[in-house]
Amino acid sequence: MSVEFLLTMLIVVITPGTGVLYTMAAALSRGMAAGVVAAVGCTLGIVPHMIAAISGLAALLSASSVAFEVLRYLGVAYLLYMAWGVLRERGGLKIEDDVEPQSPLRVIVHGILINILNPKLTLFFFAFLPQFVDTNAPNALLYMVELSAVFMLATFVVFVLYGKFAAIIRWRVISKPQILAWLRRVFGIAFIALAARLVFDN
Repeated sequence: MSVEFLLTMLIVVITPGTGVLYTMAAALSRGMAAGVVAAVGCTLGIVPHMIAAISGLAALLSASSVAFEVLRYLGVAYLLYMAWGVLRERGGLKIEDDVEPQSPLRVIVHGILINILNPKLTLFFFAFLPQFVDTNAPNALLYMVELSAVFMLATFVVFVLYGKFAAIIRWRVISKPQILAWLRRVFGIAFIALAARLVFDN
């Protein structure tokens, strides 16, 4: 497993998105336990994207090296899109006022739906996974499954950490737009740097 994959994966997972916001909102509104349950739901929401992407990529990449290059530049476009999206966001995290307890199943279902309806995950698996796999290797498909499992594990761990962070600091810090704006600038610059690396790496 390459350092480049781990770096790309961690930046994608760490960058706040709908799943992170959902997990943090759950932890802020109803405590750390709700944040962990929300993280489980968001992680399970990755599975459909993983299955669809891996099953399609296995046939596509073995048939055409041009398709591989297309996917590589889709990866560049994806990184630039993420950088643009992160940098243009403004405002603070919205937290629901409702603090009534919710069943774990309901929290999980909401988390699954959030990530099933997230097109960025499908694009990640289609655009990035093949760049870290030798498509001529006999175990290429198995290796893609392994990388996907690592991605899911990292997602769960990072989301739990976000939930823990939100439960500790609560409203005093997370509601300040200037802190979120600083974090977005850091993530945006990191995406641009990775996009440049993909362009010039052969």
